[in-house]
Amino acid sequence: MGFLAFLLLGLIAGAIAKLIIPGKQGIGWLMTLVLGVLGALLGGWLGSVLFGRGLEEFFDLGTWLLAIGGAIIVILIYAAVTGRKGRRA
Repeated sequence: MGFLAFLLLGLIAGAIAKLIIPGKQGIGWLMTLVLGVLGALLGGWLGSVLFGRGLEEFFDLGTWLLAIGGAIIVILIYAAVTGRKGRRA
């Protein structure tokens, strides 16, 4: 997968992860891109360690599921570290 395709994968995976996580995360599109790319890296690494497959093809369902799962984990960690609870009064 090329560099631009990986950035697009990270941006879309981060946006989907933000939609899945309940509440408002309060992060912009640039931070969504960064966290999505980090999540895709984490998901690819975990996929290769646990399942023997990483991020191979852009249009592969397994690639997207790993990237979105990794993005969810990274966004939840980011929210825990920065103290953002997700739901604001």
